[in-house]
Amino acid sequence: MTEFLSKISYQKKHIILILLILLLAILFETSQQFYYIKRFNIYQNIEFIELLKTQSFKWVIWLILSFFLIKYVKKQNAQSPEEINYLGYILFILALVFICVLLISILQILIFNSAFSFTTFFSEYVTFFIFQKAPIYTLGYIAVAIITHFYFVNEQLQVEVEALSELKLKNIELYKELSKNIDDTTKVLNIKIGNKRKIIPVTDITWIEADDYCVIVHTRKENAYTMRSTLKALENKLANNFLRVHRKAIVNMDMAKELNLSNVPKLILENNLEIQVSKSNLKTVKNFIG
Repeated sequence: MTEFLSKISYQKKHIILILLILLLAILFETSQQFYYIKRFNIYQNIEFIELLKTQSFKWVIWLILSFFLIKYVKKQNAQSPEEINYLGYILFILALVFICVLLISILQILIFNSAFSFTTFFSEYVTFFIFQKAPIYTLGYIAVAIITHFYFVNEQLQVEVEALSELKLKNIELYKELSKNIDDTTKVLNIKIGNKRKIIPVTDITWIEADDYCVIVHTRKENAYTMRSTLKALENKLANNFLRVHRKAIVNMDMAKELNLSNVPKLILENNLEIQVSKSNLKTVKNFIG
């Protein structure tokens, strides 16, 4: 069932929902009227299907006029939320309900071939249908207005999402073009030491090791600085000559002078420091050297 509903377009779901509201309203009113007729024995031999036909033509008029409401909602949704006239919604719905009542009253006179007079028309037919139909017609139009409002809001959002997707693709293409000529890797590391900031050029870094939630940056002068970061974050910022050789170490390959392929592979740096190379990263190191 869920799979079937997912294949139906949002517009069709909107139409189906309005039709369901209409069908439920017709069945409710027909059942209500049929109950009162039987309960108080108003008419003899009345059939449910006859009442259903009578109620249906009245609701068809309601449905036809609802298209004017849909157009009105669409026009209102074209404005910004601050400019939406809610009083206008109320007056428009009440006007549609009154027109419905007038049309139903006229058709009722024509169906029963009753003599027409303005006094009878307003005092009996219009007054009767205002009390009988106006409340449920009003609720029906409110439901249609809400459903239609959210339909057009969703439609606008879809357009905006599509525009953003196109903009994203354009930006990705632009970034690719610019990245061919621009190096966006970091040139220095800014490390906080007490109340001061230590600026370390990446060319002075020999290797970086993980230390719990921080990293320790080692330099050529064999100084070490603790920095609040992760190896993963620095790996994405540093140039290609910085290789992740171990889950706990990044090495500046410009500072490496030898790769020892013993049982435990190691990189030997210019200062003769040995950095263990994990088996998972060994191939990357070999490819870089190669």
